[in-house]
Amino acid sequence: MTNIPGTDLDVFPLNLGTNVFGWRTDRDESFAVMDAYVAGGGNFIDTADSYSSWAPGNVGGESETIIGEWLAARGNRDDIVVATKVGAHPDFKGLTAKDVKGAAEASLKRLRTDVIDLYWAHFDDEDTPVEETVTAFDELVKEGKVRYIGASNLSAERIRASLAFSAKEGLARYIALQPNYNLVDRGPYETAYAPLAAEQDLAVFPYFGLARGFLTGKYRGNPDDGEGSPRAATAQKFYDDKGKRILAALDEIAARHQAPVASVALAWLRNQPQVIAPLASARKLDQVPPLVRSATLDLTADEVAQLTEASSD
Repeated sequence: MTNIPGTDLDVFPLNLGTNVFGWRTDRDESFAVMDAYVAGGGNFIDTADSYSSWAPGNVGGESETIIGEWLAARGNRDDIVVATKVGAHPDFKGLTAKDVKGAAEASLKRLRTDVIDLYWAHFDDEDTPVEETVTAFDELVKEGKVRYIGASNLSAERIRASLAFSAKEGLARYIALQPNYNLVDRGPYETAYAPLAAEQDLAVFPYFGLARGFLTGKYRGNPDDGEGSPRAATAQKFYDDKGKRILAALDEIAARHQAPVASVALAWLRNQPQVIAPLASARKLDQVPPLVRSATLDLTADEVAQLTEASSD
């Protein structure tokens, strides 16, 4: 387990994403995925109140509901670090104080818990002053409904402003970032957010750690790759000269370690400064082992450098 700086939370070095629960993965398979993740040593589950409102017939909160049912059925709430997000649910679309508080209450009910361990601002709401959002988060922390807060898709400038306000007023502060970051897509994070994370000692939990599945190695230019996944078209776009270089380096290192390609890609992320646990999701039970394997896969400094070079623009 790895400690999240500034907290008493110790987490497995692979954060299980659950945006597929209640959408492409039904309740029983979702239970099986979480069981396998925990059996492999995992304890850190990430969701959002909006998952999966985009799917036909869904309204949002489906993933949280399944996780809540699983926690109740397994009786393991105290062993699991639960993270969820606010800002994109159709009923609470924004980061006003009303949205933050209303969404938190709804999430707590669906998750069947009395506290959210890590509560993320999911998407920015530029119409709402950061002072209002931070104050609302702080009130939830003081009420014992949220333990810590983090920022996902907010601009670096808005995060800096939020941290400055928290410091000035002595309020709860963002302790973590959840950015889009992986071997294929490094530029935006490394340019805008990595300096901020280092300066403010923020833990980093990259989403799209496998670049929508491309870094599993299953998308290599064949239109039939991906088993009909809705992410397949996007993943296939990564199969250019840079993508081919990355896959070649991953293949070589994976063979050396007798490990899945996906495990190596996630291990590279884990070796980046401030990164505590990359996010990755599993739609099916057999996708869990490569994720779990990444948490204990030790790459050499030369292997990390090889992947960094292969993924450079």
